[in-house]
Amino acid sequence: MTKSAALALTGHSRRRFLRYVKRAAKRVIPAALALYFVPLLFTFYVGCGLLDFVRNKRKTLRSLDRYFAGNGLCTWLLSPFNLLMDLLTLPYWNKGVYQLSDLPGPYQDEINSMIAATHRNDLVAKLQSKLGDAKRGMIFFKWYGINVKTSVDVPEFHQPYRYIRTIGVSIFNTKQSTVKHFGPLRVTLRVLYNINEIASRDVYIKVGRYTNYWQDNKLFIFDDTLQHKSCNESDQVRYCMFVDILRPSLFPGLMGAILTGVRLVIARFNFAFYKNWAFIK
Repeated sequence: MTKSAALALTGHSRRRFLRYVKRAAKRVIPAALALYFVPLLFTFYVGCGLLDFVRNKRKTLRSLDRYFAGNGLCTWLLSPFNLLMDLLTLPYWNKGVYQLSDLPGPYQDEINSMIAATHRNDLVAKLQSKLGDAKRGMIFFKWYGINVKTSVDVPEFHQPYRYIRTIGVSIFNTKQSTVKHFGPLRVTLRVLYNINEIASRDVYIKVGRYTNYWQDNKLFIFDDTLQHKSCNESDQVRYCMFVDILRPSLFPGLMGAILTGVRLVIARFNFAFYKNWAFIK
């Protein structure tokens, strides 16, 4: 190895070491300060976070770091609330990944009705010219129970559903994927329905160890506070219904009221959750 190559290698190792030190400092220093100033509160939050995190089927140090100090930080901060939602929805145990048949009959009816309206209105044809050159796009017709006025008219999406609270469409351009991430809240379940036909196993959603290929199953229901990743590595644009339904509960009215309160609180922070998306009006 030449002297210049050795110096370059040394410089690269030094920079990598400094990155590790900086990264560790960002995690250790805030934790140490919290443990010193608010030890009981910090211990409570760490306990809730660990209890919440272990629900993930694939637990790695990288995932743990992502949960407590990466894009799962918001999920960790909301973990006491989310664990409370798990208690309020008993005896409907959180399965993580659901089949449509796992949901009560009225929930199934609303989902099937919404899917039928999607095809009846030829939604893909109406959206094909909307994305442009954007990597990923999102259009909402209903947001936490409130109808949203859009340039694409689907009257059925604006009816007063009892369990469906958010209706949108996420559009992934070709060769576009998300990073692994955690959703923030567990008041609802995420319902995804891939509208267009996909003839490729390069288009899928991965939740822990479970991978759903859209060419095999067009409907996928899951708890989106679990770590997940959506991928479209094909040459097709992917159009997928993006729907939130109230979690099954003995008290759907209470769950609906809680979700309304959540909407009032997080509406102003909506941009933070979809900052990498182009919004379609």
